[in-house]
Amino acid sequence: MTEELPQPFWRTKSLSDMTASEWEQLCDGCGRCCLLKLEDEDTGEIYLTRLACRLLDLGSCRCRNYPCRHELVDDCLSIDPATVDKLSWLPATCGYRRIADGRGLAWWHPLVSGDPNTVHQAGISVRGWARPETEAKVAELERYIVEDFDDE
Repeated sequence: MTEELPQPFWRTKSLSDMTASEWEQLCDGCGRCCLLKLEDEDTGEIYLTRLACRLLDLGSCRCRNYPCRHELVDDCLSIDPATVDKLSWLPATCGYRRIADGRGLAWWHPLVSGDPNTVHQAGISVRGWARPETEAKVAELERYIVEDFDDE
């Protein structure tokens, strides 16, 4: 008789049933949610830019001060089970979005691959193409808009 291995938590739990630790593990470390967003005042449409929050380490694609990010960055958004469905700008590649949509995690997600670097190797992270927000002038923000961002 063969013993079945337990299924990983992301396959058996709903987002709202996950512990805080499990929820945090769904983050693949791509850094895409830390890109600056512009909102069209007329339509409400959100546009992502290649400009990264000043707290994002562009090498690791992780926040330099995650515990205090909300105090340091006024418009830093929390992604949680209650908000994930409301954040239309989250890319299709996002681990939170994928689980919320019932698609499971991608092969390059660290929980699947066992390696935090596969998100970078697969070209999903912002490493190598995001720019620091301090590089841009407010009047030039539109030139940093990323048109085709949702590739998987």
